[in-house]
Formats: sequence, C-alpha cells, structure tokens
Amino acid sequence: MVISPNKFYWIILKVKDWEKPGRCTHLSIREIKEEEKELIPDTGIEPTHVINFFDFEARRQIFGRLIEETEKRMVFQISPDKYYVFREFEG
Repeated sequence: MVISPNKFYWIILKVKDWEKPGRCTHLSIREIKEEEKELIPDTGIEPTHVINFFDFEARRQIFGRLIEETEKRMVFQISPDKYYVFREFEG
C-alpha cells in the first residue's frame, strides 16, 4: 500500500474476537533500524516497523510486525493477540 501523509485511513484495532474501527491521519510507516531494536521493550513478537499516526485523540507511535500488505491495506501484529489494520479511507 502506498502511504500518503495527506490522506485519511481506516484503522481497525483487533484483539481476539473484538474490533474497534476508527480513522487516522498523518500515517507514516518505516522499518525499524538495527540500533533501535534493542531499545524496544519485549512484547512477545519481534517488531519490524514503526507506525506513527494521529487518531483524533493524540499522536500515536506503535511498533509492530508487518504480517500482510496489499494495494489497499496493511496488517501489523502488535502483540500475540493484538493487530492493527490500516486501509485507505473510501467515504
């Protein structure tokens, strides 16, 4: 998925069978640098990316493992049973 900081995105938080949809702006995603890996607390997974966004409450920064990427969506695993799904906002 191609990220544009000027677009809105759907963000869906999934924890087991529970989901919370929302919107976010100023989405940016980058790979974690080798020197940063030792500074990240253990969450039960080995994160591969840093995700930054605004969700209308506050600026968020999360560390996650990229598990799926298509033209329209990206899925990151944040902990063993917690996922964030980002999709392009279409009305």
